[in-house]
Amino acid sequence: MQPLYLNNILTKKKELFEPLNAPHVGMYVCGPTVYSNVHLGNVRTFLSFDVIYRYLEFTGYKVRYVRNITDVGHLIGDADEGEDKIGKVARLEEIEPMEVVQKYTNDFHDVMRVFNILPPSIEPTATGHIIEQISFVQKIIENGYAYEVNGSVYFSVRKFSEDYPYGELSGRKIDELMNNTRDLDGQSEKRDPLDFALWKNADETHLMKWPSPWGNGFPGWHLECSVMSTKYLGEQFDIHGGGMDLKFPHHECEIAQNIGANKKLNPIKYWLHGNMLTVNGRKMAKSEGNGFTPEELITGNHKLLKRGYSPMTVRFFMLMGHYASTLDFSNEALQAAEKGLSKLNNAVKNLNKLTGSDSDNSDVDVNSLSEKCYSAMNDDFNTPILIASLFEGVKAINSASDGRIELGSNQILQLKNLYNGFMKDVLGLVDEGAGGAAEGSEDLASNLLDLLIKMRSNAKENKDWDRADKIRNTLSDLGVTIKDSKEGSTWSHE
Repeated sequence: MQPLYLNNILTKKKELFEPLNAPHVGMYVCGPTVYSNVHLGNVRTFLSFDVIYRYLEFTGYKVRYVRNITDVGHLIGDADEGEDKIGKVARLEEIEPMEVVQKYTNDFHDVMRVFNILPPSIEPTATGHIIEQISFVQKIIENGYAYEVNGSVYFSVRKFSEDYPYGELSGRKIDELMNNTRDLDGQSEKRDPLDFALWKNADETHLMKWPSPWGNGFPGWHLECSVMSTKYLGEQFDIHGGGMDLKFPHHECEIAQNIGANKKLNPIKYWLHGNMLTVNGRKMAKSEGNGFTPEELITGNHKLLKRGYSPMTVRFFMLMGHYASTLDFSNEALQAAEKGLSKLNNAVKNLNKLTGSDSDNSDVDVNSLSEKCYSAMNDDFNTPILIASLFEGVKAINSASDGRIELGSNQILQLKNLYNGFMKDVLGLVDEGAGGAAEGSEDLASNLLDLLIKMRSNAKENKDWDRADKIRNTLSDLGVTIKDSKEGSTWSHE
């Protein structure tokens, strides 16, 4: 078996993957903060690590994949001051914070199913681990790297940096950080502007708070990931992933917390980051007016989209870029992905119908093709090269299907294992079929329809009648009928 190499963000090197306890692998990925509908950047990040998870399992590793749900402590602006993102939504909508959490956790899971993203082995929540977070803070205080002020606890970055390196992941140095840090002129209770919150004191107006040795409060945003990753994967584990935007300060603070509590260097062996999405060369963002939601991509209900695209087309398009590189959305790129995916799916359909013959008059080298596929994925999970390698065999498969060449039975079996394995098990692509679900993808299509019905209901609740009508009309064109009642909306297919 070929060795696997990962581009380790921590060491800035491409390194041989050697798990701490092979064949077991521990992988932690930062999950969503569930205060709004999932956006396409989330989808790309979780899709990237879905493929990494799939490939590790495919090649025989036993992966414990932990992906958290942030349901408290993530404040507006990602800082240590301000309102909790979930609490703000709850206050504005006059509902319980856990109603907000449940609503958007459900939405997140619905979207993950639509794009055929596998659930993790464990999906812990921040609110479910308050006791562990308090205990973790106490260990950091005992080790001398945190201090309490007015019921809040802060991590002392400068004290920590006297004993351990800080800033290795992001490449930032203490002096540079000081020069770029705005002094709050005494407004902050921190001893140093570089320090960050482990636990925040909560006043009477704060909706989400718990008793602690320092008074009623809530955990800092960075803390939960340190606590839940080490609880389920150990004080040292193999892979930590997330979006590139989390490298600093979130992931840098995680490393400091882990070492500060457990005094073990290199708590995570390999750091991997997914890169951002752009649209026609510009960063994807709501402020730019170019931020697609999954619903808008599927329905085509966006001014920059000529039409909608199926979930597997979007998945395939994202896999055509390396997870660590920026990916640019455009109608032309999506249409090219749609054609490419159709070509591959048709080849696999033709391949699965072939039985092979005793003779072989082709020059197809299946072993060489297989080696290229594995080499691509073993080079830091290079899905674009894998896809290009799969396309190399399409001509031969179609020629055999048309009777222009003959492939031996053994070759056919090898090709079936290769294409079905990499297309379905590794890339997670299922054939949606023309105008409906093909065999093996009925659940995916059903989940997609359920998601669209739910999105239409949300639009009606928000009195967004144009969006609600757009979804109804789009589904009607596909032969899907919506029936509204007091109990909710249901769908049927002609």
